Amino acid sequence: MNINDLHESPLSLQISFNKLIEHYETMAESKDPFMVAKAERVLEAQKPFPELRSGFTDTDSLDKYKDAIAVILEDSFSNVLSRNEIKTASVPFHNLIFNSSERFKNIIAAAGDDFELKIKNMPDDDIYIIGCTLILKFCYNIDLSFKRPLFYEIPDTKGIMRYFKILYNADFTEIIPTKKAKKISQADVDELLDNFENIDLWKEKFPPQSYVYKGFVISNIFDVTDDQSISNIKSNLISATSQKDETLAEEFQEIFRSLFNLKDLEVGFSVFNKEEGLFERVYGNGVASFLLNNKDHAKCDQTLCKRSYKTLIKDKKFYSISDVDKFYKLSEGKAPQYKSLKEQGVKSAILAPIAWEDRLLGILELVSRKPKVLNSVNANRLIDVMPFIVSEIERSKNEEENLIEAVIQQECTSIHPSVHWKFKKEARNFIKDQLQGREPSFKKLVFEDVYPLFGQIDIKGSSMARNRATQQDLTLQLTAAKAILEKSFNKNGLPIYQQIIFQADQYLDGLTDHFQVDSEQQISEYFRNEITPLFYHLLSTGELAEEITAYFNSIDEKLDVLYKNRKDYDDTISMINRKMSEMLDYKQMEAQEMYPHFFERFKTDGVEHNLYIGEAITKDENFNKIYLYNLRLWQLQVMVEMENAYYRIQHEFPVALDVASMILVFNQPLSISFRMDEKHFDVDGTYNARYEIVKKRIDKAYIKGTKRRITEKGKITIVYSQKQDEMEYLSYVRFLQSKNYLDDDVEIVELEDLQAVTGLKAIRVSVLYHKDDNDKEFFTYNDLMKELNA
Repeated sequence: MNINDLHESPLSLQISFNKLIEHYETMAESKDPFMVAKAERVLEAQKPFPELRSGFTDTDSLDKYKDAIAVILEDSFSNVLSRNEIKTASVPFHNLIFNSSERFKNIIAAAGDDFELKIKNMPDDDIYIIGCTLILKFCYNIDLSFKRPLFYEIPDTKGIMRYFKILYNADFTEIIPTKKAKKISQADVDELLDNFENIDLWKEKFPPQSYVYKGFVISNIFDVTDDQSISNIKSNLISATSQKDETLAEEFQEIFRSLFNLKDLEVGFSVFNKEEGLFERVYGNGVASFLLNNKDHAKCDQTLCKRSYKTLIKDKKFYSISDVDKFYKLSEGKAPQYKSLKEQGVKSAILAPIAWEDRLLGILELVSRKPKVLNSVNANRLIDVMPFIVSEIERSKNEEENLIEAVIQQECTSIHPSVHWKFKKEARNFIKDQLQGREPSFKKLVFEDVYPLFGQIDIKGSSMARNRATQQDLTLQLTAAKAILEKSFNKNGLPIYQQIIFQADQYLDGLTDHFQVDSEQQISEYFRNEITPLFYHLLSTGELAEEITAYFNSIDEKLDVLYKNRKDYDDTISMINRKMSEMLDYKQMEAQEMYPHFFERFKTDGVEHNLYIGEAITKDENFNKIYLYNLRLWQLQVMVEMENAYYRIQHEFPVALDVASMILVFNQPLSISFRMDEKHFDVDGTYNARYEIVKKRIDKAYIKGTKRRITEKGKITIVYSQKQDEMEYLSYVRFLQSKNYLDDDVEIVELEDLQAVTGLKAIRVSVLYHKDDNDKEFFTYNDLMKELNA
């Protein structure tokens, strides 16, 4: 086989020993008889094979020249050092080897019969360009400094990957241009410097096989497994920023196996939570925790014995267990770390604290199923890699903290993405002032000329429902307490019991006849001050123990009252708010795609939302009122859909409550600003404040001349003040009527004047309900109730 068939190259390779033989020819003229004899022996061995000087390309000929080559290379491959040195003779960047040291042969033999030797990190295109840079160096004395470390990856007898670095000695090499070679100018070199990736350009300047490479290289090879393992750890830690799958954990495991030369070594990690004194499992990435075993978290002092706790957490030093079974017996099975490791079949382990600036971040766990292979001696191999691991864990911790802060901001103090750009801009100015030594201040953020939209889906009669639940709970608790008191009085005849029973009867009558705002507090104090201490006293005497225990079992531990009907009510409110909020948030994502706008929502007894749209929000100069009209129609349609969605799932709630929807229309643009003290947006200016006043009072407004609230179950209410708003929304209503969203019972009503607000009107229209999104049949509210009850 022709060696040049293996790779395309600007060099036509010829295996030649000419340069080395020239060296021996010089030695033959030496005055040292020993050197002369050695040189003559080499020259005599080469003499029958002139092609060993002129060069040959047929790799099959190597067998024929094997003995002669061995003599020629005898000095280069000292027999004394053959079992120690890792050395080969070959052609550069090829895996063809025609002479090697004994140690190299042993390494290849250990790798197995199916192992194929191959230089790593050497793409074919790079081989071509490296050939070009060699030509520039040899023929033009131009050094482009294109040197890459070359490696072999060779498994040992245990299957553990070992890493070997290759260093070439090219003293016995010559490069000769052929007629195909093109003259290279400085302009050519300058062009190549800017076009490393353009392989066609390199081939144009250096055509394939336009130069002859005569010679060979001696490869001095070094086992750099430890250094490469550390390098691989660094590389993997860097890639961990973007790589979040289980392969990363597997790669780490392989790297540590190479570092410790242990095929069965396994890697685990436990996160240290200082605030709660816990070890926690790493979620995702396929990372195990051998200290926690199958638990998600555990107290540190329940995971480690006192000695290991001090070593790892206080002193932050390695803790090695060379023989788990031995130490488990010595501790009589009481040391939790030995117990946990033994249960998992671990025989030896190293626990290494990951600490940053005297702050413990977690515990690195290296374990093996064999005793004594991990111990306090080889634990020191970790010293060189720990700084990189610590740095990455610290980065991950900071990333987690940032993520936590982001979640808190999103869930608790959210800055909507539509206005985030302005906060970022002001934050940059803040940091810039800080860095330049000026007194930084976060300036007031104002968004002018934006159009507001407000809507709410309100739970009707929520106060009455809660009062009813409270009355029911207090009645149940008073009745239960009274029954116990009567039994105790009948047994002991103490007059004080009659007085306490009398008070209970008074409270029961009050709950039935005139339940007031402070009734709940008064009765709760009665339980706390009178009933509970007495019942604990009776328990201590053993009197009515069964009845009193049953009474206390019915009491909520945190609230110290009977919390049944109120819990059903509170759970219902919470579930309604969550379901409606989730739907509104989901629908909002669609609306943002149409045109970006500010959105915020609030959970009360129902869900309220604010929308602001305008050029100031988007910072783009493409706002048109068509986007405002579109958002108004979208809001109305979504409110109807939320009503439908609510009544479809109403049966899932513990308490059946009704809802009513309302939209407030404000047709003038206003300004909003971010209030730094309260961390939320508010309208800006005295005139604009009228909008906020209306928002806060409107749901309590009555229809003029009546005692009927403007909001009503089964209807959607649109409040406005201008005739043009009425015309606009009536067109939206007609459109939604055509889609069977709304009934045809439209009414326009005037509102009773509110404090400082007059002249408001409302469009009220019944919602049509559907059993599901695909249902063609529709119902009014009353129809729906009959259908659901049936």
